[in-house]
Amino acid sequence: MTLTKIDGATFARMVLAGAHHLSNNADKIDALNVFPVPDGDTGTNMNLSITSGANEVKKVMNESVTVVANAFAKGLLMGARGNSGVILSQLFRGFAKGIEGKEELDAEGFATAFETGVKTAYKAVMKPVEGTILTVAKDTANDARALAETEKDIESFMEKVLKASKTSLKRTPELLPVLKEVGVVDSGGQGLVVIYEGFLAGLKGEELPDTVADTMDLEDLVHAEHHKQAQGFMNTDEIEFGYCTEFMVRFEEDKLKEHPYDEAAFREELSNHGDSLLVVSDEEIVKVHIHAEYPGDVFNLGQRYGSFINLKVENMREQHSKIVDKEKPNKKQAFGIVTVAMGDGITELFKSLGATVVIQGGQTMNPSTQDLADAIQQTNAENVIILPNNKNIVMAAEQAAELSDVNVAVVPTKTIPQGMASLLVYNPETSLEENKALMEDASKAVKTGQVTYAVRDTQIDGLTIQNGHYMGLADGKIKTTNPNQLEAVKALLDEMIDVDEDEIVTVLRGEETTDEEEAEIITFIEDQYPEIEVEVHKGNQPIYSYIFSIE
Repeated sequence: MTLTKIDGATFARMVLAGAHHLSNNADKIDALNVFPVPDGDTGTNMNLSITSGANEVKKVMNESVTVVANAFAKGLLMGARGNSGVILSQLFRGFAKGIEGKEELDAEGFATAFETGVKTAYKAVMKPVEGTILTVAKDTANDARALAETEKDIESFMEKVLKASKTSLKRTPELLPVLKEVGVVDSGGQGLVVIYEGFLAGLKGEELPDTVADTMDLEDLVHAEHHKQAQGFMNTDEIEFGYCTEFMVRFEEDKLKEHPYDEAAFREELSNHGDSLLVVSDEEIVKVHIHAEYPGDVFNLGQRYGSFINLKVENMREQHSKIVDKEKPNKKQAFGIVTVAMGDGITELFKSLGATVVIQGGQTMNPSTQDLADAIQQTNAENVIILPNNKNIVMAAEQAAELSDVNVAVVPTKTIPQGMASLLVYNPETSLEENKALMEDASKAVKTGQVTYAVRDTQIDGLTIQNGHYMGLADGKIKTTNPNQLEAVKALLDEMIDVDEDEIVTVLRGEETTDEEEAEIITFIEDQYPEIEVEVHKGNQPIYSYIFSIE
């Protein structure tokens, strides 16, 4: 029997299948990151974004296709993380606009929705780059329009649409030279193809094989726990375990020999230290969420198995008091500054420079549009400046600014040093527009160096990079590689420091660096560049052992 139209319930199943399939393939999409740095997060960002959309769809499963599409678009918008998540949200925001008012959807309607989605997404990106998710979406929409003229059977139509998306994905290395050099297809485009695979399976009522462990994301579980706790009213002093504590540990063989890891036993041990406990692990890492009274004791238990990737502690009693206090009249201040940081040391540094709200995020976890919107509100200010400090957060920040009911300016800082430089010229006595201009100029005057490690063998920009070797990045471009971390640091500094122009090097130490390394770096700079001033801060940031600000 030919199926020429689908209702809202069927479309809802397609969306949920697409989200589920993306979740199962997020790690593989992360692995397509062009740079071999340990921060490939396209799959993670798209997964968290579409999960937010799918959760909204679950609330309207039996409504019209318009209602389902609008719910999906709303959830994606508020959950969007990173560039890939924001672009995905825009694709389906436009999709929803394209079918506004429809009870059912046919092939012609799908084609129109795909086209409107592409137009909306391209408008959202200041400088669209071909060979990315945008190209895959555009090519797919163009083919869908041609197909809709003759193909009326929805299943056959979607099969051919999926085939078109895969064909476009294979072309991405030909359009984007860096993809061809590294030998991968575009990660965002791959994510979109995976979603379309899920759509087709949901339409047909078929099961897709899981390609990774089918486990719920820690953040989703955390939100679920928090939601359950919020159902009943409580006084602040009734909170037994006062600190929402989260961390991720990367397993290390030498530590595992002394303390073999057993998830069930670890979970049981942690349960003695608090409640709302969640433990998720695989072969490489363990993620933990717990409400504890003594977070340090919990961290000590986790550190027995390896090294920390992320740490976060929030005082729930203070948060609860602020929630209660929201009912009281509160006069807005003139200015507020929202900035994004990774590492408690960098967080404190930003606060000391005048930041009102600091969101924990960066390479491994980009804050969502909703996170940024909440931070804007938390400033309680009439004018708000956002410093994303990461190129993958700029679009989400701009999206949050559009949704805000106060005046918001986004200074498109792409690194921590750029954010620091911007804060140093902030002037509360001038206007929002003038501050934005001043801060943008300041951010362009600073050079950013970063040292991290490679997560695979690759060849890029003429450099042969081996897994585990250290890399030096100058303003995002890999310049040096060396098996020895300090040698990589020295080579990077030699590459970046201009004795005729530069005056100061600020060093931000990562979470696993040592005082001995710091001393050697200072000695190197003082010996090689005696006119350069050196300033060191313990940033405690993950992934990047050293971040350098040079100006």
